[in-house]
Amino acid sequence: MKLQKATQFALLAVLELARDPAEQRSVAEIAERYGISANHLAKVLRDLGRAGLVEAVRGAGGGYRFSGNAKRTSLYDVIHLFGDTMEGEADIPAPAGATDIGAALGRVLAEVDEIAVATLKSISLATLIKSMNWTPAATSR
Repeated sequence: MKLQKATQFALLAVLELARDPAEQRSVAEIAERYGISANHLAKVLRDLGRAGLVEAVRGAGGGYRFSGNAKRTSLYDVIHLFGDTMEGEADIPAPAGATDIGAALGRVLAEVDEIAVATLKSISLATLIKSMNWTPAATSR
């Protein structure tokens, strides 16, 4: 599965912020930690803010903090915000006269996509954070 850069950045940022919702992190901090573009990340964080998953904290020492519900927000929820959906039948070309091959392969790939979507919907941010043993004490600032 290939995700757009914005989606990848969103997942990294949301997980980074959700692991310690009381803490706030600047765009520069998150971008530096993951080696990603601060400008692109800032746009992604604005979109996450409009979706209610993060909130901007103004003033000295400001940044972003997680404002969603990590137990109820799935990986799919974040992916879907940025338009990456894997649903739908694949359009597989087939040799002339062999449309049944393309159709059969398309159905198999659509089924794989459905399984991937179901899996992503079943994994909450909290579950992933817990599985990585991320705790507030383990964060580096």
